[in-house]
Amino acid sequence: MAAHTLVMGQVRLPKVFSDNMVLQREIDIPVWGTSTATGEITVELGGNRVKAAPGQDGKWILRMPRMQAGGPHVMKVYEGSQTKPVITFNNVLIGDVWLASGQSNMEWQVQQSMNAETEIKNANYPAIRLFNVPHDKKTKVQQDVLGGSWIPLDSAGVKTASAVAYFFARDLHLDLKVPIGIVQATWGGTPVEAWTSREQLLSSPISHNRILLNDSISEKHFIQDSLDLVRFWDIVYNPKNKTAKTIPNRRFNDSKWPEVVMPATLKDMNMAGYEGMVWLRKKITIPQNMIGKELTLDLGHPEMNYSLYVNGQEIAKNVWNANFKHQYRIPARFVKQGENVIAVRMAFLWGGGGFNPPAEEMFLTDGTFKINLTGPWKYRIDLEPTIPKIQNYHRSPTFLFNAMINPIVPFGIKGFIWYQGEDNVSAPLDYRTLFPMMISDWRIRWQQGYLPFLFVQLANYMKVKPEPSESDWATLRETQTMALAQPNTGMASIIDIGEADNIHPQNKQEVGRRLALVAKNLVYHKPVQASGPMYQSYEIEDDKIKVQFSQTGAGLAANGNEPLKGFAIAGPDHKFYWATAVIEGNKVLVSSEKVKNPVAVRYAWADNPDCNLINKDGLPAIPFRTDKWNATAEQ
Repeated sequence: MAAHTLVMGQVRLPKVFSDNMVLQREIDIPVWGTSTATGEITVELGGNRVKAAPGQDGKWILRMPRMQAGGPHVMKVYEGSQTKPVITFNNVLIGDVWLASGQSNMEWQVQQSMNAETEIKNANYPAIRLFNVPHDKKTKVQQDVLGGSWIPLDSAGVKTASAVAYFFARDLHLDLKVPIGIVQATWGGTPVEAWTSREQLLSSPISHNRILLNDSISEKHFIQDSLDLVRFWDIVYNPKNKTAKTIPNRRFNDSKWPEVVMPATLKDMNMAGYEGMVWLRKKITIPQNMIGKELTLDLGHPEMNYSLYVNGQEIAKNVWNANFKHQYRIPARFVKQGENVIAVRMAFLWGGGGFNPPAEEMFLTDGTFKINLTGPWKYRIDLEPTIPKIQNYHRSPTFLFNAMINPIVPFGIKGFIWYQGEDNVSAPLDYRTLFPMMISDWRIRWQQGYLPFLFVQLANYMKVKPEPSESDWATLRETQTMALAQPNTGMASIIDIGEADNIHPQNKQEVGRRLALVAKNLVYHKPVQASGPMYQSYEIEDDKIKVQFSQTGAGLAANGNEPLKGFAIAGPDHKFYWATAVIEGNKVLVSSEKVKNPVAVRYAWADNPDCNLINKDGLPAIPFRTDKWNATAEQ
């Protein structure tokens, strides 16, 4: 690993420069740093030598001449008249560098994704390199990141890499035959404001006052929050007050505990606003024909962090959906004649908790006979210490920009890929201002013109609703579509590959592929279909509405060769009904017997829409509405 400083500390480069790095091809390559010496700094790369003189503040920057893709190269840094380099970077490649940023779905690792074992085993791409910016938050802009170095994405390095970024990079690398670098700057559960500069956020009334509130926050607050966070997770992961020994026991007396009918969530249990540990117990009678057999227990759709006990024996400890199926083997020796007790210790956090519907997926079975686990459960909330209130300063405006984005400016890049928005769903109309503002902010900082900004539209998520209704998720997706009005932007829709009960859908391969399609079309000018059908216009014809689409590719189609689904139509009363929809060339004819005088159409307008319009290239139609009615879940 390259040493980034001299013994005397005269010359320093940011940590984003290291062995194995990828530098951006076909641009004047920025190289910068600081020096406490008075002599000029010389950088040598690819036979070129460029000099820069440090300013009074010790900062220097220079730009190396443009280079074509290839390598490996050695980059050397000299100070003053010295003939030996003070810093040497080895195994440097020239290619295309993409900054991958956003919240947890961009941070989601290869080892957490679909077919992880196979993907990791087959990862052998020495020309795909990753620099992962460590989590950090600061009240003031920083000049360097906490740590990190470039690593090739082989079976060892790929495990913790962003899955979306890796599959995106792999697709481009195999097609373009050039090295690909990924600078990953991600943090789960963060709003767009956290990634935007103070100057930009002060310019909008939406965020101006929140920025001023930040001025009262200091590094001391961060330290205390970090200490509280350690205590927080210690309570979540480790039962306190000897509860794990007593509560799951068959003989424990829970007669005075309140009761709840499961499946039920935090809201159903009248516990809105509660955060902490909840113990749940259910007594069941095992019939004689199931005694002596290994059983399977299916918990359905529980909250992510929990421990499962049967008759006092810990069966499983699930941390952050380590087990997505929530099915567990119960050894025959743990099953007792007559009454048995199932106990669950569950973390209720951030407005979530309990067991989500559907009910029929909670059961105990021997493969033939099934015991339903729905119905009454006992629960208690006051058996363990109160968890500390965490301020989550990483979610505060500007703090991630200060520590994780500003320090890597102006590292030469090809463009940005972005997957975020879940954390802004509660205020989707504000996102109309905040998202384009961040895009502009980053482009201004990099000073590389209208750098390509490619982003993922939110996936379908949560329970499918039986009737058309308002949706903040749909409104946020619309806001993302509206961001395509910004120059040199592209969007990958994944409205067809989300999961109702998982905000982190596992099929990150397809997300990366669709982002790569957008890049090939928009950035590399390849003749590929990169988008699903997009709403273009509509016209009313008697009791029907005809919708015109662009981006139809090889033609419109219904996925699965079924009748079109996902269209709703409304009259002047603004009440939407599910509609019959028929493809006519590049148009869709929409109607309903319940709406004789239609004025508006919506498609895939829901948290988790049941929709199937695609083009014959297999890409899903972008959700849309023709009306301008205020569409948020609060209305």
